Amino acid sequence: MKKPFLASLAAALLAAACVGPANIGDASLDQPEASTGYAEKPGWANSTFAVAAANPLAAEAGSSMLKAGGSAIDAAVAVQMVLGLVEPQSSGIGGGAFLLHFNGREVEAFDGRETAPAAADERLFLHPDGRPMAFREAVVGGRAVGVPGVVRMLEAAHRRYGKLPWADLFQPAIALAEKGFPVGPRLHALARADDALRSDAVAAAYFFRPDGEPHAVGSLLRNPDYAAVLRRIARDGARALYEGPVAQAIVDKVRGHRANPGRLALSDLAHYEAKQRAPLCHEHRAARVYLICGFPPPGSGAIAIGQILGILGNTAAADHPPVPGRGGIAGSFSLAPDAEWLHLYTEAARLAFADRAQYVADPDFVTPPAGSWASLLDAAYLRSRAALIGSRSMKLAQPGVPGGARSRFAPMPEQPEHGTSHLSIVDADGNAVAMTTSIENQFGSRQMVNVSGAAGGFLLNNELTDFSFSPTDSAGKAVANRVQPGKRPRSSMSPTLVFDRASGALVMSTGSPGGAMIIHFTAKVLYGVLDWGMNAQQAIDLPNFGSLGGPVLLEAKRFPPSVVQALRARGAVVREQPLTSGLQAIQTMPGGWFGGADPRREGVVAGE
Repeated sequence: MKKPFLASLAAALLAAACVGPANIGDASLDQPEASTGYAEKPGWANSTFAVAAANPLAAEAGSSMLKAGGSAIDAAVAVQMVLGLVEPQSSGIGGGAFLLHFNGREVEAFDGRETAPAAADERLFLHPDGRPMAFREAVVGGRAVGVPGVVRMLEAAHRRYGKLPWADLFQPAIALAEKGFPVGPRLHALARADDALRSDAVAAAYFFRPDGEPHAVGSLLRNPDYAAVLRRIARDGARALYEGPVAQAIVDKVRGHRANPGRLALSDLAHYEAKQRAPLCHEHRAARVYLICGFPPPGSGAIAIGQILGILGNTAAADHPPVPGRGGIAGSFSLAPDAEWLHLYTEAARLAFADRAQYVADPDFVTPPAGSWASLLDAAYLRSRAALIGSRSMKLAQPGVPGGARSRFAPMPEQPEHGTSHLSIVDADGNAVAMTTSIENQFGSRQMVNVSGAAGGFLLNNELTDFSFSPTDSAGKAVANRVQPGKRPRSSMSPTLVFDRASGALVMSTGSPGGAMIIHFTAKVLYGVLDWGMNAQQAIDLPNFGSLGGPVLLEAKRFPPSVVQALRARGAVVREQPLTSGLQAIQTMPGGWFGGADPRREGVVAGE
């Protein structure tokens, strides 16, 4: 990596520290990661290739692989390894990911989602008396740690599409871990606010100074243990994580937690398999006809986004262009959806989330309604769902009956979902990646694995909390997304690739972190670009909004009071709060590619 880039990074991160102080108190509103402000981004044009990632160092690592003649998959491996170092609160080698890849002919879906240990059962998150645990009670410790999948998944993708040697892809992260990287504002602020992180001795020694304060923004932080683990994986492949000393250290950490041990075993790691699945694609009609491709179950995002957009297409939503709204910085202005459009959108969202709660789970354990997940995106079914939208909020939607096939499962109760990171890449050959990667909660399970005894290590996920804590409803009817051995929890991660339906040409790669709100963040960008004719940065900059089936959620201080009042007049419960997306997007433009990154986080687009 270029020395001038490293030398200037601390200043760049400070500039990205956003206007106004970090409002960490907003984390109490079930934010996947707390808000740390807003810094406007310009959007970036590149003629040959582009990498959009959540941290400048990660984007530059990916770009360096493409400059060396690497593929989009090569760049994705390099980006992930750096993200695990510089943005450990969101993703890393102790977690999982969904990756969509376009090879110039077809779209492929690589599933690196975590799995439940063989010793797990549906009572994993129940007290002895049958009551579900509180979310925080389940997260911290070993109980919620699933078998990490991202490294084995990336290795499988690299075997097929890598152009550079596997070992080369780890060098940027190894160099940064050994020499030190400048601490960013988000890592500093989120560590300061996270008392649970201090409860793990390894994590406390790494993330905090002896006086208990997190390392200052811009200060260099070294992680030699992470570098040593990456050297093993670079040399020996993914098996270095799933067998031997690293695997043993993971199991010891999970099972050795004093208050909340987990059930992970060495055999769970040794037997983990990354899977290749058929992507889920649907048509979207706007100025032209597009094909939107997303990740199938256990991902719920592609289905929910397809349902929302499909339902909107059967309403008067197209008659309501965006109106003047409030910008992300005090005193600035931007565009925002009007009240009528938001009413239609959030009602469509209620319907989609009702189906999501009823039907979506690991397809190796649950059969889709009417024998196909496409039944949930059937045009006639979506027309029937759109007909349920009236002039007033339905408040609580019921699941539909796609294909006339009723589910034998009970709907999953609403429960928190948490953070991730997203990267979008297009290489010099036009091959594309959309990859969303996660350790679930902010800093995952707060368990840091150390293998070598040197400072640092890597954090483990708490992805098992994406399962339903309650395995049945009050009548004893099973929930589709309950805990079962070897099962992958349902996810909201929504990596998305868009194509022109007529020509098959790539139009866009996009996605976001943000728990269940990922679905709305991604749908916002899709609608903004495809229906409202915005560029990627303009669409990312739009205020955030959505509904998870309950209140209408609006990004705080971004909508005119008249919009809020109009929604409430329709009977909706409206909550204004920070909604911290982390969108990345790359779209085709005349002469190359245009990329956007979310002003709510530290992401950038690198390329040439």
